[in-house]
Amino acid sequence: MRRSLVTAAVLLALASSLGAAPADAPPLPARLADTGGGSQLITAEAPDTSSTTGTVTWWERRGGRWAEAGSAPARFGANGLAEGATREQGTNTTPTGLYDLPYAFGIEDAPAGTTYPYREVTEDSWWCQDNDSRAYNRWVEPRPADCRASKAEHLASYGTQYAHALVIGFNYDRPVRNRGAGIFLHVNGRGATAGCVSVPADAMAEILAWADPERAPHIAVGTSSGPAAITRY
Repeated sequence: MRRSLVTAAVLLALASSLGAAPADAPPLPARLADTGGGSQLITAEAPDTSSTTGTVTWWERRGGRWAEAGSAPARFGANGLAEGATREQGTNTTPTGLYDLPYAFGIEDAPAGTTYPYREVTEDSWWCQDNDSRAYNRWVEPRPADCRASKAEHLASYGTQYAHALVIGFNYDRPVRNRGAGIFLHVNGRGATAGCVSVPADAMAEILAWADPERAPHIAVGTSSGPAAITRY
């Protein structure tokens, strides 16, 4: 009889603990080491550094707290993610870290409601990835002689991916040669990226209509845990 009573008590306690609601965790931006100082933030989170898929979420400050404004499935580099500070060009990895978003661009017109600086792609638009060029990791129009076509992206050739995009400020302000060039948040292609972050077309349009340059949005890229955890940035 005593044994039955003890067993019943244990089962009741277990049921109570399982039914208890967990304490609300702070929103992801509140757990980051830095958010860039603005009141808008995009997070691009992958399960681990070998992942080619994850989630992009856009957030904004409301009443002094971070609130989710939207979310979409994301794709990363074909070889996963790599620490931005030591990443090497040509590795097909997405650089982790916290970056600003200098401007938007696209082959198509800017989505309705876009207030972000938006540059339209023409047949003369290139992104220089030539380490020997003075225009390394820059939009060039037309392509200068010291930026070889074989070492540059002809933006108009990527009608799906670059229909709409945001420049990610990785290795942008003071480019380090061989670190990497042309890292964007853009529309999904057929699969994993060459190092960019991509989302479905409707999500990209929504992000551009949402992003407000006066609110200084940044993007944080990282993993759920481990050395490249997004909360480090």
